[in-house]
Amino acid sequence: MPSSQAALIVVDVQNDFCDGGALAVPGGAQVVPVIHRLAPAFSHIVITQDWHPAGHLSFASAHPGRQPFDTTTLPYGEQVLWPEHCMQGSHGAALHPDLHLPTAQLVIRKGCQHAVDSYSAFQEADRQTPTGLDGYLRQRGISAVFVCGLATDFCVAWTALDARRLGYATCVVEDATRAIDLNGSLAMAWENMATQGVQRVQSGDIAGHNG
Repeated sequence: MPSSQAALIVVDVQNDFCDGGALAVPGGAQVVPVIHRLAPAFSHIVITQDWHPAGHLSFASAHPGRQPFDTTTLPYGEQVLWPEHCMQGSHGAALHPDLHLPTAQLVIRKGCQHAVDSYSAFQEADRQTPTGLDGYLRQRGISAVFVCGLATDFCVAWTALDARRLGYATCVVEDATRAIDLNGSLAMAWENMATQGVQRVQSGDIAGHNG
Protein backbone atom coordinates (compact mmCIF):
# COMPACT_ATOMS: atom_id res chain seq x y z
CA MET A 1 0.00 0.00 0.00
CA PRO A 2 -0.18 2.01 -2.14
CA SER A 3 0.15 0.13 -5.40
CA SER A 4 1.56 1.43 -8.67
CA GLN A 5 -2.06 2.08 -9.69
CA ALA A 6 -2.44 4.68 -6.93
CA ALA A 7 -2.01 8.43 -7.19
CA LEU A 8 -1.35 11.04 -4.52
CA ILE A 9 -3.43 14.20 -5.04
CA VAL A 10 -1.92 17.20 -3.26
CA VAL A 11 -4.66 19.81 -2.97
CA ASP A 12 -4.06 23.58 -2.86
CA VAL A 13 -0.94 23.84 -0.67
CA GLN A 14 -0.66 27.50 -1.66
CA ASN A 15 0.54 30.62 0.12
CA ASP A 16 -2.94 32.11 0.54
CA PHE A 17 -4.11 28.97 2.39
CA CYS A 18 -1.09 28.87 4.71
CA ASP A 19 -0.24 31.02 7.73
CA GLY A 20 -0.27 34.71 6.82
CA GLY A 21 -2.26 34.13 3.62
CA ALA A 22 -5.49 35.77 2.56
CA LEU A 23 -7.55 32.69 3.47
CA ALA A 24 -5.23 30.97 5.89
CA VAL A 25 -6.14 27.50 7.10
CA PRO A 26 -4.95 27.15 10.72
CA GLY A 27 -1.67 25.23 10.67
CA GLY A 28 -1.82 24.92 6.89
CA ALA A 29 1.94 24.83 6.37
CA GLN A 30 2.21 21.87 8.77
CA VAL A 31 1.05 19.55 5.99
CA VAL A 32 4.21 20.17 3.93
CA PRO A 33 6.64 17.87 5.79
CA VAL A 34 3.96 15.17 6.03
CA ILE A 35 3.40 15.31 2.27
CA HIS A 36 7.16 15.06 1.75
CA ARG A 37 7.15 11.81 3.75
CA LEU A 38 4.27 10.45 1.65
CA ALA A 39 5.59 11.35 -1.79
CA PRO A 40 8.25 8.62 -2.21
CA ALA A 41 5.56 5.95 -1.84
CA PHE A 42 3.79 7.10 -5.04
CA SER A 43 4.64 6.66 -8.70
CA HIS A 44 1.97 9.21 -9.62
CA ILE A 45 1.55 12.62 -7.97
CA VAL A 46 -0.91 15.34 -8.99
CA ILE A 47 -0.84 18.88 -7.58
CA THR A 48 -3.82 21.25 -7.64
CA GLN A 49 -3.90 25.03 -7.45
CA ASP A 50 -6.81 27.36 -6.85
CA TRP A 51 -6.41 29.87 -9.69
CA HIS A 52 -8.99 32.66 -9.71
CA PRO A 53 -9.35 35.61 -12.08
CA ALA A 54 -9.73 39.06 -10.53
CA GLY A 55 -13.28 39.76 -9.38
CA HIS A 56 -14.18 36.08 -9.13
CA LEU A 57 -17.83 35.58 -8.22
CA SER A 58 -16.91 33.59 -5.10
CA PHE A 59 -15.20 36.67 -3.60
CA ALA A 60 -17.21 38.67 -1.07
CA SER A 61 -15.80 41.81 -2.71
CA ALA A 62 -17.78 40.95 -5.86
CA HIS A 63 -21.05 41.29 -3.89
CA PRO A 64 -21.59 44.82 -2.53
CA GLY A 65 -22.59 44.84 1.11
CA ARG A 66 -21.59 41.23 1.73
CA GLN A 67 -18.80 40.06 4.03
CA PRO A 68 -16.35 37.16 3.78
CA PHE A 69 -17.89 33.87 4.96
CA ASP A 70 -21.44 35.04 4.23
CA THR A 71 -23.32 32.71 1.91
CA THR A 72 -25.25 33.57 -1.21
CA THR A 73 -27.07 31.68 -3.94
CA LEU A 74 -25.47 31.51 -7.36
CA PRO A 75 -27.02 29.81 -10.42
CA TYR A 76 -25.39 26.50 -9.44
CA GLY A 77 -26.37 26.62 -5.75
CA GLU A 78 -25.25 27.94 -2.39
CA GLN A 79 -21.84 29.59 -2.33
CA VAL A 80 -19.68 30.67 0.59
CA LEU A 81 -18.25 34.11 -0.14
CA TRP A 82 -14.51 34.14 0.45
CA PRO A 83 -11.87 36.83 0.93
CA GLU A 84 -9.99 37.53 -2.29
CA HIS A 85 -7.46 34.72 -2.63
CA CYS A 86 -5.30 32.76 -5.08
CA MET A 87 -5.50 35.33 -7.86
CA GLN A 88 -3.93 34.06 -11.06
CA GLY A 89 -0.18 34.67 -11.11
CA SER A 90 -0.07 36.20 -7.63
CA HIS A 91 2.24 35.34 -4.75
CA GLY A 92 -0.80 34.05 -2.85
CA ALA A 93 -1.62 31.60 -5.63
CA ALA A 94 1.91 30.19 -5.72
CA LEU A 95 2.62 26.83 -4.13
CA HIS A 96 4.10 27.04 -0.63
CA PRO A 97 7.82 27.70 -1.06
CA ASP A 98 8.80 24.69 1.06
CA LEU A 99 6.68 22.26 -0.97
CA HIS A 100 9.12 20.25 -3.08
CA LEU A 101 7.58 17.52 -5.22
CA PRO A 102 9.90 17.08 -8.21
CA THR A 103 8.28 13.79 -9.26
CA ALA A 104 4.81 15.33 -9.69
CA GLN A 105 3.79 15.10 -13.34
CA LEU A 106 0.60 17.17 -13.45
CA VAL A 107 -0.61 20.48 -12.02
CA ILE A 108 -4.37 21.05 -12.28
CA ARG A 109 -5.53 24.66 -11.93
CA LYS A 110 -9.15 25.15 -10.91
CA GLY A 111 -11.58 27.98 -10.26
CA CYS A 112 -10.50 29.72 -13.47
CA GLN A 113 -14.02 30.51 -14.69
CA HIS A 114 -15.17 33.92 -13.47
CA ALA A 115 -18.67 32.84 -12.46
CA VAL A 116 -18.07 29.31 -11.10
CA ASP A 117 -16.13 28.27 -8.03
CA SER A 118 -14.23 24.99 -7.98
CA TYR A 119 -13.36 23.02 -4.86
CA SER A 120 -12.93 19.57 -6.36
CA ALA A 121 -9.91 18.60 -8.43
CA PHE A 122 -12.28 16.63 -10.70
CA GLN A 123 -15.25 18.92 -11.36
CA GLU A 124 -16.21 22.54 -10.87
CA ALA A 125 -18.97 23.62 -8.50
CA ASP A 126 -21.57 23.75 -11.27
CA ARG A 127 -21.24 19.93 -11.15
CA GLN A 128 -21.04 19.91 -14.94
CA THR A 129 -17.61 21.17 -15.97
CA PRO A 130 -14.82 18.56 -15.69
CA THR A 131 -11.22 19.56 -15.05
CA GLY A 132 -9.82 16.69 -17.12
CA LEU A 133 -8.22 14.95 -14.13
CA ASP A 134 -10.45 11.87 -14.41
CA GLY A 135 -9.36 11.26 -18.00
CA TYR A 136 -5.71 11.77 -17.12
CA LEU A 137 -5.84 9.24 -14.29
CA ARG A 138 -7.77 6.66 -16.30
CA GLN A 139 -5.34 6.85 -19.21
CA ARG A 140 -2.55 6.07 -16.76
CA GLY A 141 -4.37 3.10 -15.27
CA ILE A 142 -4.95 4.72 -11.87
CA SER A 143 -7.63 3.01 -9.79
CA ALA A 144 -6.97 4.47 -6.32
CA VAL A 145 -6.29 7.98 -5.02
CA PHE A 146 -4.93 9.31 -1.76
CA VAL A 147 -5.95 12.91 -1.11
CA CYS A 148 -4.09 15.39 1.10
CA GLY A 149 -3.62 19.15 1.41
CA LEU A 150 -5.95 22.07 2.11
CA ALA A 151 -8.58 22.34 3.32
CA THR A 152 -9.96 19.08 4.69
CA ASP A 153 -13.57 20.25 4.77
CA PHE A 154 -13.68 21.96 1.38
CA CYS A 155 -11.34 21.18 -1.51
CA VAL A 156 -9.97 17.94 -0.03
CA ALA A 157 -13.42 16.59 0.83
CA TRP A 158 -14.98 17.58 -2.50
CA THR A 159 -12.07 15.98 -4.35
CA ALA A 160 -12.39 12.76 -2.34
CA LEU A 161 -16.16 12.59 -2.80
CA ASP A 162 -15.87 13.09 -6.54
CA ALA A 163 -13.16 10.44 -6.73
CA ARG A 164 -15.50 7.95 -5.06
CA ARG A 165 -18.38 8.95 -7.32
CA LEU A 166 -16.13 8.28 -10.32
CA GLY A 167 -15.24 4.84 -9.01
CA TYR A 168 -11.78 5.29 -7.50
CA ALA A 169 -10.81 3.63 -4.24
CA THR A 170 -10.27 6.77 -2.16
CA CYS A 171 -8.41 7.62 1.03
CA VAL A 172 -7.90 10.95 2.77
CA VAL A 173 -4.60 11.18 4.65
CA GLU A 174 -5.87 12.93 7.75
CA ASP A 175 -2.60 14.16 9.24
CA ALA A 176 -1.59 15.57 5.83
CA THR A 177 -4.64 17.86 5.82
CA ARG A 178 -5.84 20.86 7.83
CA ALA A 179 -9.37 22.31 8.01
CA ILE A 180 -11.12 25.67 7.99
CA ASP A 181 -13.99 24.22 10.09
CA LEU A 182 -16.62 26.82 9.24
CA ASN A 183 -19.87 26.28 11.18
CA GLY A 184 -19.24 22.59 11.77
CA SER A 185 -18.03 21.96 8.22
CA LEU A 186 -15.24 19.58 9.29
CA ALA A 187 -17.47 17.10 11.11
CA MET A 188 -19.97 17.26 8.26
CA ALA A 189 -17.25 16.61 5.69
CA TRP A 190 -15.92 13.54 7.51
CA GLU A 191 -19.47 12.21 7.90
CA ASN A 192 -20.21 12.70 4.20
CA MET A 193 -16.95 11.07 3.19
CA ALA A 194 -17.50 8.07 5.48
CA THR A 195 -21.00 7.60 4.11
CA GLN A 196 -19.62 7.46 0.56
CA GLY A 197 -16.87 5.00 1.40
CA VAL A 198 -13.88 7.33 1.62
CA GLN A 199 -11.26 5.81 3.92
CA ARG A 200 -9.60 7.91 6.63
CA VAL A 201 -5.92 7.01 6.99
CA GLN A 202 -2.74 8.42 8.53
CA SER A 203 0.57 9.09 6.83
CA GLY A 204 2.21 6.43 8.98
CA ASP A 205 -0.02 3.84 7.33
CA ILE A 206 1.51 4.72 3.96
CA ALA A 207 4.98 6.22 4.18
CA GLY A 208 7.69 3.73 3.41
CA HIS A 209 5.37 1.29 1.63
CA ASN A 210 6.23 1.57 -2.03
CA GLY A 211 3.91 -0.06 -4.56
